[in-house]
Amino acid sequence: MNRFLYGLLVLITTALMGSSFAVGKIGLEYVSPLLLVGIRFTLAGMLMSLFVARRQHPKTVIGWLQMAVIGLFQTAGVMGCIFISLRTITASESSILTFMNPLLVVIFGTLFVGNRYRLVQWVGVVFGFLGVFVTLGFHLHLRFGTWLGFLGAVSWAIATLLIKRWGPRIDTWVLTAYQMFVGGLLLLLGSVTIERPHIEINISSISILVWLAVMASIVQFAIWFYLLQNGDPGKTSAFLFLAPFFGVLSGWLILGEPIRWPVLLGGLFIFVGIFLVNWPKPKKNEVLQI
Repeated sequence: MNRFLYGLLVLITTALMGSSFAVGKIGLEYVSPLLLVGIRFTLAGMLMSLFVARRQHPKTVIGWLQMAVIGLFQTAGVMGCIFISLRTITASESSILTFMNPLLVVIFGTLFVGNRYRLVQWVGVVFGFLGVFVTLGFHLHLRFGTWLGFLGAVSWAIATLLIKRWGPRIDTWVLTAYQMFVGGLLLLLGSVTIERPHIEINISSISILVWLAVMASIVQFAIWFYLLQNGDPGKTSAFLFLAPFFGVLSGWLILGEPIRWPVLLGGLFIFVGIFLVNWPKPKKNEVLQI
């Protein structure tokens, strides 16, 4: 893939990921958490299913089950944890915790999939993790929302590895549509069973739902899956460290959440981490090996 195109797609998808936290927090003023994301992804999945109607669909039950499992982790697990966490922690904190995903991708990939990463990449992941820690102000408030943010990262890491393994056999747009639809239905089921669903219909709530369903779901997921399928999951996921900064910036611009100096220092660590994780593999004829 062309490097310029790759970089542009990374910026677009991470910006949409990060900004959705602030937009979603505003949406919680009108809709209960699981109902909000349930409507968001069910609507997005339905719209996408119309778009992909003539594209190649899985021809086996296993293929459909694989898409459903991805929807369970990528949409229901991640988004359910995120939006409930926004009840007790800021949009900035939730985004930073959720995007610990790259560290977990490398760890889970090594332990359960047999992926091998070089020392320089592990160092990069550690730098990225330290950046997240610094950005949070050198401490974690271990509230309920904090643990949910971490569980969201775990769910996302699992989904990332599943997409890399199963995704190449499934059309990217088809996978995007149906994993969102399945995840949305699961979130709606969760809404009627574990929360008291409520919704206030007005121009603001409708606008937020449309933005979250189209730009922050259809566009964002399609780009993300495309990048995962056409690159190393560990390297691509490392760029998710950019998303917390878009989350922090949008929290500042939209919600008025303060930006403190640890965010700037943490950003330096995060960018160093991204650089190291994506350090090119040395050529075979080079004497010095990293």
